[in-house]
Amino acid sequence: MKILIVEDEKELLKSMVAYLKGENYVCEAASDYKTARQKIETYNYDCILLDVTLPDGNGLGLLRELKQEKKTDGVIVISAKNSIQDRIKGLNLGADDYLTKPFHLSELNARISAVIRRRHFQGHKILVFNEITIDLAAKVVSVNNKAIDLTRKEYDLLLYLAYNKNRVISKNAIAEHLSGDEAEIFDNFDFIYTHMKNLKKKLQQAGSKEYIRSIYGMGYKFDV
Repeated sequence: MKILIVEDEKELLKSMVAYLKGENYVCEAASDYKTARQKIETYNYDCILLDVTLPDGNGLGLLRELKQEKKTDGVIVISAKNSIQDRIKGLNLGADDYLTKPFHLSELNARISAVIRRRHFQGHKILVFNEITIDLAAKVVSVNNKAIDLTRKEYDLLLYLAYNKNRVISKNAIAEHLSGDEAEIFDNFDFIYTHMKNLKKKLQQAGSKEYIRSIYGMGYKFDV
C-alpha cells in the first residue's frame, strides 16, 4: 500500500517515513503545498497524511482541491491544533480521520490501516477468496488455513490484486503501487515479473488454484 506524507517538520517526517516503511508501506514525502499538489496530480495513494500548516499553503485547501477533482485517496488530516472547528472543517471537507500532534506512530499506523480497510475492503479485517485467506491486521496470507511465507512486496502485490479483483491492472500501475515515484527510473518491468512469478509459485505450492492471469499486452488479473 502506498502512502503520501505531507509534513514540513523534518524530524517528524523522517520518523514517520522510517516507521511506516517498517510496516510495509511504500512512502513518498512532500514538505510543502506545491510538491504535495504535484504528487497528488501525478499519482494515486491509498492514504494521504496531510498536515494542516504548510510553509506555502494550508493543508485543508489541498484537501478541498483533492475532493473537487473527485480523487478517491484516503486522507488523514494531521494538525498541531486541537481545535474542534478545524476538526469539523477537515471532516466536512471529506477527510477520513483527524489526528492531533503529538501522536504515537503506532496509533497513526492503526488509523491508516482502518482508513484503507474502510475504503478498499468495506472495513473487513479478513479477506477470503476461496481457499486463500488474507488477514489484514496480522498481514498473514493462508492457503487452506496454512500460513505461507511471503515477502513484503509479494504480500503488497497480492493485496493490490485482491483490491482490484477481476479487473486487468497494467504493469505501469503495479510498478507505481509497489515502488511509488521510483518506478520512473526503471527501464522495464522485469521486477514485476519476478515478484509475480514468485507469488504465484508460493500460492500454488501451498495448494491454491491459479487465479493470477497474465493478460498479453495489458497486465495482470486476479480472476476469482
